[in-house]
Order: sequence, then C-alpha cells, then structure tokens
Amino acid sequence: MAPLLDAARGWIGKPATRPATARDAVNLPMIRRWCEAMGETNPIYLDEDAARAAGHPGIVAPPAMLDVWAMAPYRPGGRTAEEGMAVLSLFDDAGYTGVVATNVRQEYRRYLRLGDVVTSTPVVADVSDEKRTGLGIGHFVTLDFAFTVGDEPVGRMTFRVLKFKPNLAQPKPAAPEGQASAFPHPRPAITHDNAFFWNGLNDRKLLFQSWNGRLRHPPGPMDPDTGSLDFDIVEASGRGTIHSFVIMHQPRMPGFDYPLPIVLVELEEGVRIVANMRDAAPEDVAIGRAVVADFVEVEPGYVLPAFRLA
Repeated sequence: MAPLLDAARGWIGKPATRPATARDAVNLPMIRRWCEAMGETNPIYLDEDAARAAGHPGIVAPPAMLDVWAMAPYRPGGRTAEEGMAVLSLFDDAGYTGVVATNVRQEYRRYLRLGDVVTSTPVVADVSDEKRTGLGIGHFVTLDFAFTVGDEPVGRMTFRVLKFKPNLAQPKPAAPEGQASAFPHPRPAITHDNAFFWNGLNDRKLLFQSWNGRLRHPPGPMDPDTGSLDFDIVEASGRGTIHSFVIMHQPRMPGFDYPLPIVLVELEEGVRIVANMRDAAPEDVAIGRAVVADFVEVEPGYVLPAFRLA
C-alpha cells in the first residue's frame, strides 16, 4: 500500500492533466439549455435588457456553469489518454476501479460573458490515507481547478472523488430466525398529505390523488394549477408498462437484494410511479414491458409497492 500511496502523493502540487481550453466560447444557446434543465429563471442569463438593467455589460452566464465550458467532450469509448488523470490511473491499475464524486466547492471572481473562452487547469491538491467506506476501501483524491479567460482568473473549484475497490461481494448480514433482514428498511416521511397513500398500501391498494379528474403522484398539499386543497382519492388498477428503468448496483443499502431493478411505471390511468421490480432478472426488464402492481410486506406492518412482469 505504501508504494501506491507514495506514488499518488507524488502528484500533489502538480497538474493533474494539461490545461483544457473550451471548444466553444461562452454562448447563449448553451446557457439557455442549462437554464431550462436546471429551472433557472433569472432573466440576466437570457435577456440583454435585464442584464444591462442589473449593471452588466450584457448577458452573463450562470456562475455554476463555471466548469461546464472546458469539459472534455463525450466519447463512447471513454476519455483519451491526454484527457485522463495519471493520479487516478494509478488507483485503477491497483484495483481501485470504482469512482464517485463526494463534494465540490466553487469560487467566482466575476460573471462569464458571451464570447469568453475559458481554460481549466487542474492540480492535485491531496490524496488521503486508505479509508473504509460503505462502497469499499479507497482513497479520497482532491483536485483544485483554476479557471481563466486569457490571463485573467475568473474562478476556482475544489473537486473531491473517492477511488475505491467495489465491494461487489457484500455478504448478507445474518438475520435472526423469522426476520427478513438484520437491518430495518428505510422508512418514509409520512405527513398529512401523503398518509392516504401509505395507508392504502397496508390495505393492498394503490391510491392516488385526483384533482378534478387529473391524477397526481407523488401526493401534494394542493392542486398545482388552481391552488385548491380539495382532492379525491382514486384506486388504480395496478396495471401499466415500464416507461424507464435503472439497474442499481451501488451503493448498497441494507434490506435490498442486488442488482436491484428500479422502474418508472406508467399506469393505465396515466400517472407514473417509481418502485422496485420483483421476481424479475435484470435482463428481463425492458421499456414497454407490461407489469402489474404487487405489495410487499418488508417488515411487519410496513408495506411497499412493487411491480412484477405481467
């Protein structure tokens, strides 16, 4: 372990990669798409007059887009050797093939303006001792990014990742006789607004709010269109199709079996709900497949919705 850690720490203070200059200048179409995706409505990012009224020379980019401009392009085969980070490759070669971002901190010197061409320069700031985490043993690698436009500093970012050995062979904890799991399942936050849904599950019913005939899920306190507080409760048939899905491998939470298929089901009534699949191999889960609701009592008195192939 010491040679690996020594080699990795030898990168501290050195560039993690060569500087990356944005392929495109800061531009309105990318700002618009980012604002649409994030729900950002501040007019200074899209409207010239609003930006000038706020004291800017013209439209400016959202500060949180700082690291967007110089990102490496998407490549189906992964990053090129020039785009990769040698300090992270050291851990890959030693079996620490898992990676997860843990935190990020950004600082802004000024707003980016249309036409700015951003360059990003990452430096290795720190490599931790080996840590034992729920994902597996690993090391935290901290990177400091400096962002410039020409010679002008415009921002900084500290970005930390965990390079870990995936704990793929997690043994199931021994459970007392008659108990499904040694760990309790996560519990929902039950409120006045959603209690009907969880009570319905205990009765093996799939219940949804209906606002003037329009179904809604998850439950909410009022009609999002009219502000009405009055709603009806409708029982769904439980029949639908898989609209989308993921197969979850990590992180592994107590009380579940992995790999875990999680589906977004569009019920025949038109409302969608997220739940786990039951009694289905991951390779059998596909968009468009018909499913039917099931009710799983994971612990005494605690019922969760699930789906199985029809």
